[in-house]
Amino acid sequence: MRVLIIIIFIAFQGSFLFAQKEKKDIHDGNKLYEQKKYKEAEASYRKSVAKSQQSVAGNFNLGDALYKQKKLEDAGKKFTDIANSSADKGVKAQAYHNLGNSLLESSKLEESVAAYKKSLINNPKDDQTRYNLAYAQEKLKQQQQQKKDDKKKDDKNKDKKDQKDKDKQDQNKDQKDKDKKDKDKQDQDKKDQDKKDGKGEQPQPDKLSKEEAERMLEALNQEEKKTQDKLKNKKAKGVKGRIVKDW
Repeated sequence: MRVLIIIIFIAFQGSFLFAQKEKKDIHDGNKLYEQKKYKEAEASYRKSVAKSQQSVAGNFNLGDALYKQKKLEDAGKKFTDIANSSADKGVKAQAYHNLGNSLLESSKLEESVAAYKKSLINNPKDDQTRYNLAYAQEKLKQQQQQKKDDKKKDDKNKDKKDQKDKDKQDQNKDQKDKDKKDKDKQDQDKKDQDKKDGKGEQPQPDKLSKEEAERMLEALNQEEKKTQDKLKNKKAKGVKGRIVKDW
């Protein structure tokens, strides 16, 4: 029985000493934290957590040191684990509050609003959390409005581009139509000029008027009569040749 008592006493003393070392690491970490030596404070808090993984103070302060170093994702995971594992409403409220801060700093506004709301469920009287919630909601509202404005701007720019493309297509079509008209006019002008120069189509006989046909026929008759008269005169004169004396 005495041996058992000694063993229990030794085990209790060892556990007490171990807890004292854990608290010393947290205490050292707090001093470094106050001096804004957040990296060194993180190392001390990790030592305390290594000795007791269930240490609320060690884990909570470790999350704070990570947050101060802008290690927001790691800090957020730490606060989420604390909030999910703790049954103490006060601890859960603080963990969700700090989680909301980490998410807000990461511009995850919807998630930060949800975290602040969970914090207030566990501690409805926390004015600081209520203020942060209102701030996050206002930032979220501004973000959503900015997205709407950007979409309107994009749609407007798209409409302008589409209109510009359409105007360009219409302009190209008008230019093609103008070029075709100019070419048709040039071709017609050339045809008209060729007609004036006598290079166009000759008038067809069936297109002559009756008076023109009679005048042409009369002219042909006159030419033929002149030709016959010339031939007659030529015969009357005879052909000059060598005269052979016949006496």
